[in-house]
Amino acid sequence: MLVNAKQILEEAKRLSYAVPQFNINNLEWTRYILEESQSLKSPVILGVSEGAAKYFGGFRTVYNVVSSLIDDLNITIPVVLHLDHGSSVEFCQKAIEEGFTSVMIDASQYDIDKNILITNQVIEYAKSKNVSVEAEVGHIGGTEDNVKGNVLHATVEDCEKIVEETNLDFLAPALGSVHGLYKGKPNLNFSRMLEIKEKTKVPLVLHGGTGIDDKNIIQAIKHGICKININTDLQIEWSKKVRKFLIKNKKIYDPRKIISSGEEAIKNKVREKIILFGSVNKI
Repeated sequence: MLVNAKQILEEAKRLSYAVPQFNINNLEWTRYILEESQSLKSPVILGVSEGAAKYFGGFRTVYNVVSSLIDDLNITIPVVLHLDHGSSVEFCQKAIEEGFTSVMIDASQYDIDKNILITNQVIEYAKSKNVSVEAEVGHIGGTEDNVKGNVLHATVEDCEKIVEETNLDFLAPALGSVHGLYKGKPNLNFSRMLEIKEKTKVPLVLHGGTGIDDKNIIQAIKHGICKININTDLQIEWSKKVRKFLIKNKKIYDPRKIISSGEEAIKNKVREKIILFGSVNKI
């Protein structure tokens, strides 16, 4: 069933585990993630970037695919349909209008006061539709940002300020993780993470979960992380399997067989992350 993220993340915070966000890229990936999450009785957040929504055909198509699969597959776990890194108030509103149950407004490129102003504009509309809202403080960025020193860590003061001056539901503070593959080892600021947890009292989000070792993931959960985003891991595992399949089966041209050759790889990675995050049997 489709729900917003507020209740499941508050429960994760209370019981010290993390709910996985797996980004979806097509119908098949959506089905694999839903089926494996259902088998483990884990709540799940389906993350959709603006680029992925465009690839699907639009926000309405994404909603129709997800809601139809939930019905057809008899999915009974809580499922959140979440806009990942919404770049504007307008994009967030459009996703909400088309049925998304949660949105992230990413105004982290602005100073904290403008970030708060934009976040409040999204929250005002989202709350009227029972939709949860995530915001970002600092700048998480990608691999090249990290290499060039462009990752701006969140301050405790800015995190306190945005929580005090908005009604956000969960917060993504930039604390050393990046999107995509890491060049070198991730260096998470656990002491600041713990301080933000204690000062803000809201569920915290870890972006860039791919490439962070299990020990650091467990440590992050202990320090207040209640939602962990996974995308690159699934892409890598799926593409490896599909490449092997195509090399061994040069005469096969049925796209259903080609795409589904990566099903086991995705499901195995989904299972691995759900078990690691501690969200098994949490419904």
